[in-house]
Amino acid sequence: MVAAVYAAEGSSFETLIGVARDFSPRVETCGPREVTVDLGGLTRLFGDAKTIAGELRRTAADRGLRVRIAVAGTRTAARLLVHHRAGITIVEPGHESAALEELRIELLEIFDPDEPRTTEPRTIAPRTIAPRTPEPLHPRTTTLRRWGLRTLGDLARLPADDIAARLGQDGVAWQRRARGEDPAPLVPSVPEERFEQALDLEWPIDGLEPLSFVLARLMEPLSAHLERRDRGAAVLHVRLHLVKRDGVTREVHERSLQLPAPMRDARTLRTLALLDLESHPPAAAIDRVVVAVDPTPGRVIQFSLLSRPLPSPEQLSTLMARLAALMGEDRCGSAVTVDSWQPGAFEMRAFGPGLGTRDSGLDRIPNPESRIPRVAVRRFRFPVAARVRVDCGVPVRVTTDRRGLNGGKVDAYAGPWRASGGWWIGEAGRTGEAGRAGRVSWERDEWDVTLSDGATYRVFRERDTDAWFVEGVVD
Repeated sequence: MVAAVYAAEGSSFETLIGVARDFSPRVETCGPREVTVDLGGLTRLFGDAKTIAGELRRTAADRGLRVRIAVAGTRTAARLLVHHRAGITIVEPGHESAALEELRIELLEIFDPDEPRTTEPRTIAPRTIAPRTPEPLHPRTTTLRRWGLRTLGDLARLPADDIAARLGQDGVAWQRRARGEDPAPLVPSVPEERFEQALDLEWPIDGLEPLSFVLARLMEPLSAHLERRDRGAAVLHVRLHLVKRDGVTREVHERSLQLPAPMRDARTLRTLALLDLESHPPAAAIDRVVVAVDPTPGRVIQFSLLSRPLPSPEQLSTLMARLAALMGEDRCGSAVTVDSWQPGAFEMRAFGPGLGTRDSGLDRIPNPESRIPRVAVRRFRFPVAARVRVDCGVPVRVTTDRRGLNGGKVDAYAGPWRASGGWWIGEAGRTGEAGRAGRVSWERDEWDVTLSDGATYRVFRERDTDAWFVEGVVD
């Protein structure tokens, strides 16, 4: 059996839901002032349906709520009856259709309260002194009233095939509700859960070592809660309440960590929190610690049989946190090239391992019919100083002192070009030391030269110092 509880206007919904959950965990929210309660199994504790309804009403009255209660075999019948009659209404299972037969057909509007309504013109009696303003009607009610239907029994007795032919499946659903039939089983409303743990300390603590024991005590139940709900932590929040100092208002030191993958390992979460606090320590002693997480569905890991498994997110997160605490947050991550004329320009982004797949361009088989060779410049970390002999403005011989770079006569060359100098930037666009000096430090002439031994190098000349360097080897 199911009980529908409808509270008076102005009632607190939290109080209403609390009263319902005191009797049964299976409670479904139907509106801001209405809930349905599954009474299955409560007869052994309280007695028959009338006794249960009386206890529900008495408990609600003790908490300052005025409610009306209807008990029936279906949720639909209970909701229709509770909106029709005040007090306590009891309908034995199997008699729902008979109990609903004389109810007004307008009661079906409670199931679709958000649909737009229209105003139907009504005939005013001759003796009416002040005509009343027509009340807005539901589109469904307007259609059924034009058919001459006034009660739920009128709708329930119509042939189902004719209803489906004129109104479709929506009309069939209206007729089933008029008979008291449920379109779906009761779905309990899940209460909002807070994945949070807090601890008030008897004495203030100062330092990360005593704080680590407190965090370990809080992370264990938090991790267990996440595991029971099959959730993982997406964001970790640590709030440290600091003690008063010299009459200053109480402060809260809060840190939030965006985790790269959902995780719920207590040791990993504690380590990440401590490493972050090591880089951002609190300014005073701590007397209250609060740990909370933003939950997300647990991850499902499926490794490939053809590739090596990646390290677990817990290991990667701990490693990156240790590196960030040691080197700095802006010096750890993934190097990403940027669209710039400066050679070797890059920026740091958050490290995120891929799926272990290589660049498709590297595995692409070149077209055998294409006669255009594929070349790449293997740059040196630091350019190698060179001695270049120039004839008529063209390099004719390159010599270096570095082992492995055989110099020699230049058989072919291409250049010069100034693609890396930034010479096209005007004085107004130059910034930093280059702008103040009135020149660009990367201003240079670049050449690609092929020597007599077949090796191809990229060389450049700095225009301000007239010095030559070998930047890399063309493979």
